[in-house]
Amino acid sequence: MSVVDMKTQESEQVAAKGGKKKLIIIVVVLLLVAGVGAYLTVLKPKGKAKPPEPGAVVKMDAIQINLADDHYLKIGIALQASKKAGEEVDGSKALDKTIELFSGRDMAELGRKKEREHLKKELVNELEDAYEDDVIGVYFTDFVMQ
Repeated sequence: MSVVDMKTQESEQVAAKGGKKKLIIIVVVLLLVAGVGAYLTVLKPKGKAKPPEPGAVVKMDAIQINLADDHYLKIGIALQASKKAGEEVDGSKALDKTIELFSGRDMAELGRKKEREHLKKELVNELEDAYEDDVIGVYFTDFVMQ
């Protein structure tokens, strides 16, 4: 084999290796582009969901809850229903969650505005879960401690 033949064969091998590298780079780039396209069209979060529209306010009868040290709380609530919930909301879950949340609390604790606001937010969160977003807010209509 002559030197010219060896150089030609070597050039063909280098060209073949360079062609494979280019092919691998092109495949990787195409996969990246496809992945980004899939993310943008299918997997990407659509942004914040629109909050439910307020509907009817459903007032519950006031109940009495036992507090610590032989005190009690008379509490009345009204539920802010979402528009999709309609005019009727069964208040049994709301009353149960209210009793569970406020029972056994100290009168001094409930006397602080900041604590009442915290408990109200907690009650709203529990009711949103219990009613699957049919209830979006709570109002205190009675709050009397003795």
